[in-house]
Amino acid sequence: MAESRPARDAPGERAVDTPAPHTGSLARRMLLIASAWVTVLLLGGGLALDQTLTGLVTRNFDEQLEYMLTAMVASAEIGPDGEVFFNRPLGDQRFLEPNSGLYWQISGLGHEDFPSRSLWDRSLKSSLDKNYVEPTIEDSDQFEGERLRTIKRSVILPGTNTLWEFQVAASRGEVDSQISRIRLILIWSFFVLGGGLFVMAGLQTYYGLGPLRRVRRAIARMRAGEASRVTDPLPLEVQPLVEELNGLLAHSERQAEEARTHAGNLAHALKTPLTVVMNAATAKADDLADTVIREAAVMRRQVDHHLARARAVGRRAVGLSRASVWESAKAVERAVVRLYPNARLDMSGNRNAEVSIERQDLDEILGNLIENAAKYGGGSVFVTVDAAPSDAKCCEIWVEDDGMGIPEDARERIFDRGARLDTGKPGTGLGLAIVRDVAEIYGGGVELRESEDLGGLLAVLRLPRPPALKTL
Repeated sequence: MAESRPARDAPGERAVDTPAPHTGSLARRMLLIASAWVTVLLLGGGLALDQTLTGLVTRNFDEQLEYMLTAMVASAEIGPDGEVFFNRPLGDQRFLEPNSGLYWQISGLGHEDFPSRSLWDRSLKSSLDKNYVEPTIEDSDQFEGERLRTIKRSVILPGTNTLWEFQVAASRGEVDSQISRIRLILIWSFFVLGGGLFVMAGLQTYYGLGPLRRVRRAIARMRAGEASRVTDPLPLEVQPLVEELNGLLAHSERQAEEARTHAGNLAHALKTPLTVVMNAATAKADDLADTVIREAAVMRRQVDHHLARARAVGRRAVGLSRASVWESAKAVERAVVRLYPNARLDMSGNRNAEVSIERQDLDEILGNLIENAAKYGGGSVFVTVDAAPSDAKCCEIWVEDDGMGIPEDARERIFDRGARLDTGKPGTGLGLAIVRDVAEIYGGGVELRESEDLGGLLAVLRLPRPPALKTL
């Protein structure tokens, strides 16, 4: 039994239920960016604030120690026995309480240490081999279980040559406790601030992307046939997108309407030849073969006309078309000369002129104009490329002949489908109609005048110039 396989879509055709590719969530991107930025700012700000507050607390603590050291030096004197004593007691009561956490000590080479009563049976480490000209602050772990903050200074007192080392030490427990409390407050404050900022970013993202959700719902209503345009009031940033969307919808509607019109026109144009052929066949007319050939030619020309319009509309939608007028005119000239060997064609003008139109459509409209000039003129055809070079938007192409011309009151009517002034020559009367329709589709136009040089008809074709190419 043959294995069943799922049906494949036609080449270039996407399955209806296949989701369109995407590059991720826009809301997720916004939240990630906001979260990363808030985290960086909070961490940076928290660290900077922590360093600042910690430095302020530590500096205040050090200033108190330095004040006590200055008071010690100011109160110290040398007694008759050569030892140091204070001429007045120090003001802080903690110096008198054992193990109070605040200590002082004076040391000198060759002398016994002079400690505060708060040291009890302990002593501070001294560095008598160093000269501390300026007060020096450092941390110390010399007491087990008690970290100290110590300030030292070396002084030579009057009446002695001994270099005395004055020290004031205080337990870091108090300052460390203050720093811990500050850091705890900072952590909780920044945690609450960060949570609030994240919530704000989420609300901002949800509210900011709200107009896009409204646009999606409006498009869903259009798909359901409940609306034809997005008419909801939207912010300035989204409004251009909606205007372009509405413009695209209007363009699609115009193209659909044009397609319906073309189909109706083609059906109407084919109806009469088919009726003639049907009547001739029903009546078994003797000239049935000639009638079929004649009406088939009319139908083919009608089909060619509407196909030319359809091609022009489709190519115009693609855009960025570019064709050389001189090359197209020369190609048409070679074809027309073979059809009308008695006609003389001359060309002049800008050989580098270009127009914004597909080459095949340019050949079509130039072929109709030049062929009509050779067919209905007196034998001379003159083509001028870029006859008005000062016009920066449009390129004018003049096609002149030396024929009888067209009366002024009939020049507009001749563009109607099937209109012919000279019925003695073969044709369907669709050539000029094709020229006008295709030129207008590309944003140009065509106009009939009297030729001043040759005396016949002057066809002025205007086509838009291509935009200047931009280099990156």
